[in-house]
Amino acid sequence: MPETAEPPRSGTSTGTDLRRGALGTADISFFVVSAAAPLTVMAGVAPVAILLGGIGAPAGYLLAGLTLAVFAVGFTTMSRHVRSGGAFYAYIARGLGKRVGIGAALLALIGYNGMEIGVYGLLGTTTAGTGRALAGLDIPWLPVSLAGLVLIWYGGFRSIDFGAKLLGVLLVAETGILVLLAGGVLLEGGAHGLSAGSFAPGAVLVPGTAAVLAFAFAAFTGFESTVIYRREARDPDRTIPRATYIAVAFLGLFYAFIVWTVIQAFGSEEVLAAAAEDPAGLFFTAITTYVGPWAADLMHVFIVTSVIASLLAFHNAINRYALALAEEGVLPAALGRIHPRHGSPYVAGLAQTALGAVIVLAFALAGADPYQQLLLWVNTPGMIGLMALMLLAAIAVPVYFRRVRHGEGPWRTLVAPVTAAVLLAVAICLVVSKVALFTMASTTVNTLLVALVPAVFLAGLALAQRLKTRRPEVYARFAAEPAAEEPAAEESATEAPQGAEPCPLPTPSSPEPASAPSTPPAPRPAR
Repeated sequence: MPETAEPPRSGTSTGTDLRRGALGTADISFFVVSAAAPLTVMAGVAPVAILLGGIGAPAGYLLAGLTLAVFAVGFTTMSRHVRSGGAFYAYIARGLGKRVGIGAALLALIGYNGMEIGVYGLLGTTTAGTGRALAGLDIPWLPVSLAGLVLIWYGGFRSIDFGAKLLGVLLVAETGILVLLAGGVLLEGGAHGLSAGSFAPGAVLVPGTAAVLAFAFAAFTGFESTVIYRREARDPDRTIPRATYIAVAFLGLFYAFIVWTVIQAFGSEEVLAAAAEDPAGLFFTAITTYVGPWAADLMHVFIVTSVIASLLAFHNAINRYALALAEEGVLPAALGRIHPRHGSPYVAGLAQTALGAVIVLAFALAGADPYQQLLLWVNTPGMIGLMALMLLAAIAVPVYFRRVRHGEGPWRTLVAPVTAAVLLAVAICLVVSKVALFTMASTTVNTLLVALVPAVFLAGLALAQRLKTRRPEVYARFAAEPAAEEPAAEESATEAPQGAEPCPLPTPSSPEPASAPSTPPAPRPAR
């Protein structure tokens, strides 16, 4: 089939590229697990999950992990066939069409930005709490948050392998202190001996489990960002699936184990009273009792570094989404510039930092609380947006594989993604129904926060129509495959009507399919 040259993508970098082959499985795993902030989730959120769900709370984390593991089956299978740097939105565009893909791209931007920018409020409050606990200092939150913006910008400005090494160190610190707590509890045998009662049906099948599941799904946010690093991964067809499964398995098992350990530290009856009396101090009390006050001091410090690690991981993910969309021509071309020395999307990073500064300062000027409002109000639509993104991706997988010839089995291309779509839809309903637990806000505020997600998606559909009408060349090559990694013709999706038999790519004289370019993309300009 003859190839027709395609104009270079607008927004490509000026003679440089991301650092190809810089990340291995462990590096990508560090990024995605760090984004979830295990120590912050455990010490800050798990006590509330115990209070709501009782001693069966650990099972909620296992169930959430199992759901996301099923999602990862189709997700990682798709990663072998769609190599665009747009990750989620590229998968959705191939399965559900370009309009939905552009809507998903805006969802990704609000999702990752919401998850990151709100956490600057958490950075301010955790640093202030650490200062009071260790030195009796009263540290104002705003200077800490602004300093955090600069620190995270610098981490994203440097090379991706620098970030991976830094996150590796911080992740070992935050998980290590939790392992130390667990080891102390296990060696002492807990308060009244170790018990598996947390996993008994009577403890799990209680009304509060729905709330626990909502918290548990939120605790995994960020694991799906493995595919964002495809261009920088070594052997991405193997590295990305491995990192995804490692992240999901580690988080699910680790969360459940640590929550179970803390229940053992107090006892099944006593832990509910302790969580009700002082949820913020539950983990610190446990580690002081079973390890020592020095370990509690370390936990205070490592919570701050856990938040920093999460911020850096999300910042890097956002920058790469912005880079991909700039290269597509959807975002301004300047955001597609890559640093000639560090191989980082430094202009996208600067823009994201500026956006974060504007939002942080706006909340501060309004006199908002950094935790209850900046963190919770900004995080909540981000979390729901990313869950909606996963749901769309799960739906896109079987639709995509129905249209193309492939060698994948039905478990990967149909059963697992359909099952994941159903489970994710249930999870989103749980989160929305329990949104007041996340925000601690009024019904009006909660309605606005939830409504922001579909509103952004609809704005994406409107943007897609505008691009198709006014910039058809940008619309036509949206989510196109990079020429350097172009798959065989039988693995390329065509947007034929649903139910059509698989067919080869059209020739240049054929009518253009609704959502795929009629010719393979030309190689990008030399970098």
